[in-house]
Amino acid sequence: MLTHRIALPRRGLLALAAACAFGALGTFAPPAQAQKSLEWRYGHMNPPGSAAGMQAQWLAEEIAKRTAGSIKVTVYPSSQLGKLQELAEAVSTGTIALSHNTAGGIGSLHEPFAALDTPYLYRDVDHLMKVMDVGSPVMKQLNEGLVKDAGVRVLYAYYFGTRHLTSNKAIRQPADLSGMKIRAIPFPIYMTTVEAMGAVPVPVDWSEVPTALATGKVNGQENPVNVVLSSKLYETQSHLMQTGHIMNAQVIVINERAWQGLSAAQREQITASAAEVRRRATEMVRGQEASETAELKKLKMTVIGPAEGLDVAAFRTNVRKAVDLKFGAKFGELYKAIEAVR
Repeated sequence: MLTHRIALPRRGLLALAAACAFGALGTFAPPAQAQKSLEWRYGHMNPPGSAAGMQAQWLAEEIAKRTAGSIKVTVYPSSQLGKLQELAEAVSTGTIALSHNTAGGIGSLHEPFAALDTPYLYRDVDHLMKVMDVGSPVMKQLNEGLVKDAGVRVLYAYYFGTRHLTSNKAIRQPADLSGMKIRAIPFPIYMTTVEAMGAVPVPVDWSEVPTALATGKVNGQENPVNVVLSSKLYETQSHLMQTGHIMNAQVIVINERAWQGLSAAQREQITASAAEVRRRATEMVRGQEASETAELKKLKMTVIGPAEGLDVAAFRTNVRKAVDLKFGAKFGELYKAIEAVR
Protein backbone atom coordinates (compact mmCIF):
# COMPACT_ATOMS: atom_id res chain seq x y z
CA MET A 1 0.00 0.00 0.00
CA LEU A 2 1.27 3.45 -0.82
CA THR A 3 1.68 5.88 2.04
CA HIS A 4 2.11 9.62 2.24
CA ARG A 5 5.59 9.25 3.68
CA ILE A 6 7.26 8.30 0.41
CA ALA A 7 9.49 11.09 -0.78
CA LEU A 8 8.66 10.86 -4.49
CA PRO A 9 5.72 12.94 -5.78
CA ARG A 10 2.44 11.25 -4.92
CA ARG A 11 0.83 11.68 -8.36
CA GLY A 12 3.78 10.02 -10.06
CA LEU A 13 3.75 7.12 -7.65
CA LEU A 14 0.03 6.59 -8.12
CA ALA A 15 0.43 6.62 -11.86
CA LEU A 16 3.25 4.07 -11.66
CA ALA A 17 1.28 1.84 -9.31
CA ALA A 18 -1.79 2.08 -11.50
CA ALA A 19 0.22 1.17 -14.58
CA CYS A 20 1.60 -1.88 -12.79
CA ALA A 21 -1.82 -2.89 -11.55
CA PHE A 22 -3.45 -2.56 -14.95
CA GLY A 23 -0.61 -4.25 -16.78
CA ALA A 24 -0.40 -7.14 -14.34
CA LEU A 25 -4.07 -7.71 -13.60
CA GLY A 26 -5.83 -6.58 -16.76
CA THR A 27 -8.61 -5.35 -14.49
CA PHE A 28 -9.91 -2.56 -16.72
CA ALA A 29 -10.15 -2.18 -20.47
CA PRO A 30 -8.50 0.77 -22.24
CA PRO A 31 -10.79 3.00 -24.33
CA ALA A 32 -10.28 1.03 -27.53
CA GLN A 33 -11.55 -2.13 -25.81
CA ALA A 34 -14.30 -0.47 -23.78
CA GLN A 35 -17.10 -2.50 -25.40
CA LYS A 36 -15.62 -5.79 -24.24
CA SER A 37 -16.74 -7.42 -21.02
CA LEU A 38 -15.24 -5.94 -17.87
CA GLU A 39 -14.92 -7.30 -14.37
CA TRP A 40 -14.60 -4.85 -11.49
CA ARG A 41 -14.01 -5.39 -7.80
CA TYR A 42 -15.85 -3.32 -5.19
CA GLY A 43 -14.23 -3.58 -1.76
CA HIS A 44 -15.66 -2.12 1.42
CA MET A 45 -15.56 -2.46 5.21
CA ASN A 46 -19.22 -2.99 6.13
CA PRO A 47 -21.26 -6.18 6.73
CA PRO A 48 -23.32 -7.34 3.72
CA GLY A 49 -26.61 -6.76 5.57
CA SER A 50 -25.85 -3.18 6.55
CA ALA A 51 -27.20 -0.22 4.58
CA ALA A 52 -23.72 0.34 3.15
CA GLY A 53 -23.34 -3.31 2.24
CA MET A 54 -26.78 -3.51 0.66
CA GLN A 55 -26.30 -0.46 -1.54
CA ALA A 56 -22.98 -1.83 -2.80
CA GLN A 57 -24.75 -5.01 -3.92
CA TRP A 58 -27.57 -2.95 -5.45
CA LEU A 59 -24.99 -1.08 -7.51
CA ALA A 60 -23.52 -4.34 -8.79
CA GLU A 61 -27.00 -5.53 -9.77
CA GLU A 62 -27.97 -2.26 -11.43
CA ILE A 63 -24.77 -2.16 -13.46
CA ALA A 64 -25.24 -5.77 -14.57
CA LYS A 65 -28.82 -5.02 -15.62
CA ARG A 66 -28.16 -1.74 -17.43
CA THR A 67 -25.05 -3.02 -19.25
CA ALA A 68 -26.68 -6.35 -20.14
CA GLY A 69 -23.97 -8.10 -18.16
CA SER A 70 -21.05 -6.56 -20.03
CA ILE A 71 -19.74 -5.05 -16.78
CA LYS A 72 -19.64 -7.42 -13.83
CA VAL A 73 -19.07 -5.97 -10.36
CA THR A 74 -18.10 -8.38 -7.59
CA VAL A 75 -18.56 -6.98 -4.08
CA TYR A 76 -16.13 -7.85 -1.28
CA PRO A 77 -17.61 -6.70 2.07
CA SER A 78 -16.33 -6.79 5.65
CA SER A 79 -12.79 -5.51 4.95
CA GLN A 80 -11.89 -8.58 2.87
CA LEU A 81 -9.76 -6.41 0.59
CA GLY A 82 -8.34 -4.10 3.24
CA LYS A 83 -9.05 -1.59 5.96
CA LEU A 84 -10.34 1.98 5.53
CA GLN A 85 -7.10 3.60 4.41
CA GLU A 86 -6.05 0.60 2.36
CA LEU A 87 -9.34 0.61 0.45
CA ALA A 88 -9.00 4.30 -0.37
CA GLU A 89 -5.49 3.71 -1.69
CA ALA A 90 -6.55 0.58 -3.59
CA VAL A 91 -9.04 2.55 -5.69
CA SER A 92 -6.39 5.21 -6.27
CA THR A 93 -3.80 2.73 -7.53
CA GLY A 94 -6.32 0.70 -9.53
CA THR A 95 -6.03 -2.48 -7.49
CA ILE A 96 -9.81 -2.32 -7.15
CA ALA A 97 -12.28 -0.35 -9.23
CA LEU A 98 -14.78 0.77 -6.60
CA SER A 99 -15.12 1.38 -2.89
CA HIS A 100 -16.93 3.62 -0.45
CA ASN A 101 -15.72 5.67 2.46
CA THR A 102 -16.59 8.66 4.58
CA ALA A 103 -15.73 12.05 3.14
CA GLY A 104 -13.09 12.23 5.87
CA GLY A 105 -11.58 9.04 4.51
CA ILE A 106 -11.57 10.39 0.96
CA GLY A 107 -9.76 13.37 2.47
CA SER A 108 -6.70 11.13 2.80
CA LEU A 109 -6.52 11.26 -1.02
CA HIS A 110 -7.55 14.90 -1.50
CA GLU A 111 -7.55 16.83 1.77
CA PRO A 112 -10.42 19.29 1.11
CA PHE A 113 -12.86 16.37 0.97
CA ALA A 114 -12.55 16.04 4.74
CA ALA A 115 -14.44 19.32 5.13
CA LEU A 116 -17.63 17.56 4.05
CA ASP A 117 -17.64 15.58 7.32
CA THR A 118 -17.37 18.67 9.51
CA PRO A 119 -19.68 18.37 12.54
CA TYR A 120 -22.85 20.45 12.77
CA LEU A 121 -22.30 21.70 9.20
CA TYR A 122 -25.56 21.02 7.36
CA ARG A 123 -28.97 22.56 7.86
CA ASP A 124 -30.73 19.24 7.27
CA VAL A 125 -30.51 16.06 5.20
CA ASP A 126 -31.80 17.81 2.08
CA HIS A 127 -28.97 20.36 2.34
CA LEU A 128 -26.42 17.57 2.78
CA MET A 129 -27.69 15.72 -0.29
CA LYS A 130 -27.69 18.85 -2.45
CA VAL A 131 -24.06 19.51 -1.49
CA MET A 132 -23.08 15.88 -2.10
CA ASP A 133 -24.72 15.69 -5.54
CA VAL A 134 -21.95 15.17 -8.12
CA GLY A 135 -23.44 18.07 -10.10
CA SER A 136 -23.26 20.61 -7.26
CA PRO A 137 -20.67 23.41 -7.50
CA VAL A 138 -18.99 22.13 -4.35
CA MET A 139 -18.72 18.54 -5.54
CA LYS A 140 -17.60 19.50 -9.04
CA GLN A 141 -14.68 21.43 -7.58
CA LEU A 142 -13.75 18.68 -5.14
CA ASN A 143 -14.05 15.98 -7.78
CA GLU A 144 -11.65 17.82 -10.07
CA GLY A 145 -9.09 17.94 -7.28
CA LEU A 146 -9.63 14.29 -6.41
CA VAL A 147 -9.09 13.18 -10.00
CA LYS A 148 -5.95 15.29 -10.28
CA ASP A 149 -4.42 14.28 -6.95
CA ALA A 150 -5.35 10.62 -6.77
CA GLY A 151 -6.82 9.34 -10.03
CA VAL A 152 -10.18 8.78 -8.31
CA ARG A 153 -13.61 10.32 -8.90
CA VAL A 154 -16.82 10.35 -6.90
CA LEU A 155 -19.49 8.27 -8.60
CA TYR A 156 -22.25 9.19 -6.13
CA ALA A 157 -22.97 9.73 -2.45
CA TYR A 158 -26.00 8.69 -0.43
CA TYR A 159 -27.27 9.62 3.03
CA PHE A 160 -25.44 7.36 5.46
CA GLY A 161 -27.13 8.67 8.59
CA THR A 162 -26.57 11.07 11.45
CA ARG A 163 -23.87 10.04 13.87
CA HIS A 164 -24.58 9.57 17.57
CA LEU A 165 -22.48 8.53 20.55
CA THR A 166 -22.71 5.16 22.33
CA SER A 167 -21.18 4.07 25.63
CA ASN A 168 -21.87 1.97 28.69
CA LYS A 169 -23.06 4.83 30.83
CA ALA A 170 -25.31 7.85 30.47
CA ILE A 171 -23.67 10.91 28.90
CA ARG A 172 -25.54 14.20 29.04
CA GLN A 173 -22.83 16.85 28.73
CA PRO A 174 -19.20 17.05 27.56
CA ALA A 175 -17.86 16.81 31.11
CA ASP A 176 -19.38 13.34 31.40
CA LEU A 177 -16.93 12.10 28.77
CA SER A 178 -13.84 13.18 30.71
CA GLY A 179 -11.25 10.40 30.64
CA MET A 180 -13.40 8.10 28.50
CA LYS A 181 -11.77 6.45 25.49
CA ILE A 182 -14.02 6.77 22.48
CA ARG A 183 -13.26 5.12 19.16
CA ALA A 184 -12.73 7.64 16.40
CA ILE A 185 -12.40 7.01 12.68
CA PRO A 186 -8.64 7.39 12.14
CA PHE A 187 -8.87 10.62 10.15
CA PRO A 188 -8.24 14.16 11.51
CA ILE A 189 -11.78 15.59 11.37
CA TYR A 190 -13.14 12.66 13.40
CA MET A 191 -10.32 12.66 15.93
CA THR A 192 -10.84 16.39 16.52
CA THR A 193 -14.61 15.93 16.88
CA VAL A 194 -14.37 13.20 19.52
CA GLU A 195 -11.76 15.14 21.48
CA ALA A 196 -13.88 18.30 21.39
CA MET A 197 -16.87 16.34 22.65
CA GLY A 198 -14.84 15.80 25.82
CA ALA A 199 -13.40 12.30 25.32
CA VAL A 200 -10.03 10.73 24.60
CA PRO A 201 -10.13 9.81 20.90
CA VAL A 202 -8.67 6.40 20.07
CA PRO A 203 -8.12 5.66 16.35
CA VAL A 204 -9.47 2.21 15.55
CA ASP A 205 -10.21 0.78 12.12
CA TRP A 206 -13.83 -0.30 11.71
CA SER A 207 -12.87 -3.96 11.34
CA GLU A 208 -11.49 -3.87 14.89
CA VAL A 209 -14.29 -1.93 16.61
CA PRO A 210 -16.38 -4.83 18.00
CA THR A 211 -13.31 -6.38 19.60
CA ALA A 212 -12.10 -3.02 20.92
CA LEU A 213 -15.48 -2.45 22.60
CA ALA A 214 -15.67 -6.00 23.98
CA THR A 215 -12.16 -5.89 25.46
CA GLY A 216 -12.41 -2.36 26.85
CA LYS A 217 -9.73 -0.92 24.58
CA VAL A 218 -12.35 1.78 24.01
CA ASN A 219 -15.36 2.69 26.16
CA GLY A 220 -17.59 3.83 23.32
CA GLN A 221 -17.88 4.85 19.69
CA GLU A 222 -19.97 7.04 17.37
CA ASN A 223 -22.04 6.01 14.35
CA PRO A 224 -25.51 6.26 12.81
CA VAL A 225 -28.21 4.04 14.33
CA ASN A 226 -28.27 1.73 11.28
CA VAL A 227 -24.64 0.82 11.97
CA VAL A 228 -25.25 0.31 15.69
CA LEU A 229 -28.08 -2.07 14.84
CA SER A 230 -26.64 -3.97 11.86
CA SER A 231 -23.27 -4.48 13.55
CA LYS A 232 -24.90 -5.49 16.87
CA LEU A 233 -23.05 -2.86 18.86
CA TYR A 234 -25.91 -3.03 21.37
CA GLU A 235 -24.31 -6.25 22.60
CA THR A 236 -21.40 -4.28 24.09
CA GLN A 237 -22.95 -0.80 24.48
CA SER A 238 -25.84 0.03 26.79
CA HIS A 239 -26.51 3.70 26.00
CA LEU A 240 -27.12 5.71 22.82
CA MET A 241 -26.80 9.49 23.07
CA GLN A 242 -28.51 11.41 20.26
CA THR A 243 -25.76 13.99 19.84
CA GLY A 244 -26.32 14.18 16.06
CA HIS A 245 -22.83 15.59 15.73
CA ILE A 246 -22.08 14.65 12.13
CA MET A 247 -24.59 14.31 9.30
CA ASN A 248 -22.90 11.85 6.96
CA ALA A 249 -22.95 10.90 3.34
CA GLN A 250 -21.21 7.72 2.28
CA VAL A 251 -19.07 8.45 -0.76
CA ILE A 252 -18.73 5.86 -3.55
CA VAL A 253 -15.59 6.33 -5.62
CA ILE A 254 -14.34 4.81 -8.86
CA ASN A 255 -10.85 4.57 -10.27
CA GLU A 256 -10.39 7.25 -12.93
CA ARG A 257 -8.70 4.97 -15.42
CA ALA A 258 -11.62 2.56 -15.15
CA TRP A 259 -13.98 5.47 -15.81
CA GLN A 260 -11.99 6.77 -18.78
CA GLY A 261 -11.87 3.25 -20.21
CA LEU A 262 -15.65 3.23 -20.69
CA SER A 263 -17.51 4.12 -23.83
CA ALA A 264 -19.95 7.03 -23.72
CA ALA A 265 -22.85 4.58 -23.60
CA GLN A 266 -21.31 2.67 -20.71
CA ARG A 267 -20.74 5.87 -18.76
CA GLU A 268 -24.40 6.74 -19.19
CA GLN A 269 -25.36 3.28 -17.94
CA ILE A 270 -23.07 3.55 -14.90
CA THR A 271 -24.33 7.07 -14.14
CA ALA A 272 -27.94 5.90 -14.31
CA SER A 273 -27.11 2.97 -12.03
CA ALA A 274 -25.46 5.32 -9.55
CA ALA A 275 -28.43 7.70 -9.53
CA GLU A 276 -30.86 4.87 -8.84
CA VAL A 277 -28.82 3.43 -5.97
CA ARG A 278 -28.23 6.88 -4.46
CA ARG A 279 -31.99 7.49 -4.42
CA ARG A 280 -32.88 4.04 -3.12
CA ALA A 281 -30.23 3.94 -0.39
CA THR A 282 -30.98 7.46 0.84
CA GLU A 283 -34.68 6.73 1.06
CA MET A 284 -34.00 3.51 2.96
CA VAL A 285 -31.71 5.11 5.53
CA ARG A 286 -33.97 8.12 6.09
CA GLY A 287 -37.08 6.00 6.32
CA GLN A 288 -35.67 3.55 8.83
CA GLU A 289 -33.90 5.83 11.33
CA ALA A 290 -36.90 6.12 13.66
CA SER A 291 -37.76 2.42 13.52
CA GLU A 292 -34.12 1.42 14.01
CA THR A 293 -33.91 3.63 17.12
CA ALA A 294 -37.09 1.99 18.41
CA GLU A 295 -35.57 -1.42 17.72
CA LEU A 296 -32.47 -0.51 19.74
CA LYS A 297 -34.75 0.41 22.64
CA LYS A 298 -36.39 -3.01 22.38
CA LEU A 299 -32.91 -4.50 22.55
CA LYS A 300 -32.49 -2.75 25.93
CA MET A 301 -30.36 0.19 24.82
CA THR A 302 -31.11 3.35 26.79
CA VAL A 303 -31.62 6.22 24.35
CA ILE A 304 -30.83 9.69 25.69
CA GLY A 305 -31.93 12.77 23.79
CA PRO A 306 -32.74 16.37 24.76
CA ALA A 307 -35.90 15.22 26.54
CA GLU A 308 -33.71 13.05 28.77
CA GLY A 309 -31.33 15.90 29.58
CA LEU A 310 -28.81 15.66 26.73
CA ASP A 311 -27.20 19.09 26.30
CA VAL A 312 -26.76 19.08 22.53
CA ALA A 313 -26.01 22.82 22.54
CA ALA A 314 -22.98 22.28 24.78
CA PHE A 315 -21.60 19.59 22.48
CA ARG A 316 -22.25 21.78 19.43
CA THR A 317 -20.53 24.80 20.99
CA ASN A 318 -17.44 22.85 22.05
CA VAL A 319 -17.08 20.95 18.80
CA ARG A 320 -17.59 23.92 16.49
CA LYS A 321 -15.06 25.97 18.46
CA ALA A 322 -12.42 23.24 18.14
CA VAL A 323 -13.12 22.63 14.47
CA ASP A 324 -13.01 26.34 13.62
CA LEU A 325 -9.69 26.65 15.44
CA LYS A 326 -8.11 23.67 13.66
CA PHE A 327 -9.72 23.71 10.24
CA GLY A 328 -11.30 27.15 9.81
CA ALA A 329 -8.39 28.75 7.97
CA LYS A 330 -7.92 25.69 5.76
CA PHE A 331 -11.56 25.04 4.86
CA GLY A 332 -13.19 28.42 5.47
CA GLU A 333 -13.93 29.19 1.81
CA LEU A 334 -15.30 25.70 1.29
CA TYR A 335 -17.59 26.11 4.30
CA LYS A 336 -18.95 29.30 2.73
CA ALA A 337 -19.60 27.48 -0.53
CA ILE A 338 -21.42 24.70 1.33
CA GLU A 339 -23.54 27.23 3.20
CA ALA A 340 -24.47 28.88 -0.10
CA VAL A 341 -25.93 25.66 -1.57
CA ARG A 342 -29.76 25.98 -1.58
